[in-house]
This record gives sequence, structure tokens and C-alpha cells, in this order.
Amino acid sequence: MRVADAYPLITTSALAATRDFHVRHLGATVVFEASWFVMLQLPAEDGGRPFTVAYMTPEHPSTPPGPEAFDGKGMILTLQVASADKAHTALKAGGAPIVYGPADEPWGQRRFMTRDPAGVLIDVVEQTQPQAGFWERYGVKAD
Repeated sequence: MRVADAYPLITTSALAATRDFHVRHLGATVVFEASWFVMLQLPAEDGGRPFTVAYMTPEHPSTPPGPEAFDGKGMILTLQVASADKAHTALKAGGAPIVYGPADEPWGQRRFMTRDPAGVLIDVVEQTQPQAGFWERYGVKAD
């Protein structure tokens, strides 16, 4: 199978608020929007490929019927950035809820988390050096 694109499609009753959150806090661009659906694209860093995410309402007219509204459990959307601290400062200043961190994790990330109005936990990470020996205990060989 050759795939042109792949993106999560999350069902929410808070469509407009979720769109506004992604545009305001994450710099997303609205690619397509209808009364029951919005497709957003997050900008890429340093020539990378942009990330697409879409949301729809539970009352959408597509066939077959889709899932019920997302309940905020079982999904983390991870966004890797060059500077977690810079992203944290910008999101906090813009009023985004910070639900975790920022923290330096032993596996080699500096990260924090926010949650969008649809309930999606957004994990903003910067890759760092892991603590010495951290990955070896999980069967990963050191470089």
C-alpha cells in the first residue's frame, strides 16, 4: 500500500474550540473546514514534513457512522520540537493549560503536556541525552 498521507481523526463535540486552540497555541493552519469537520496542519520545523490532524463532531454525516466522542483516554499526541522550554513559554503565555512539566526525563527528553478542548493530551518533547545506563536495562544497546 502506498499512502499519500496519514493523520488521526478525533471525534469531539468541541470542534470550534479545538480548532481555535490548535491555531492559537500550536500555530496550526486550517486546511479544510465544514460545519462538522476540520483538518489542521501543524507547521514543520527546518524543512520537515508538516503534521496533519483532523477533528469531527459526533453528528457527522459520513457513512458508516463513526465513533462516539473521544473521552480523553488512551491517546497522546506527541509533538517533537527543537526547544521544549521555548514552546512551553509560548503556550503558557497564551493561556494554554499546562498539565505536566516541564520536566527532564531519564530516557532523554525535556517535555511538558497540555490538553486541547477535545481532551487530547499533547506531549511537547525535545530530545536530550538519556541518563547513563537508562536504556540498557530495557535491552537497548548504548551508542
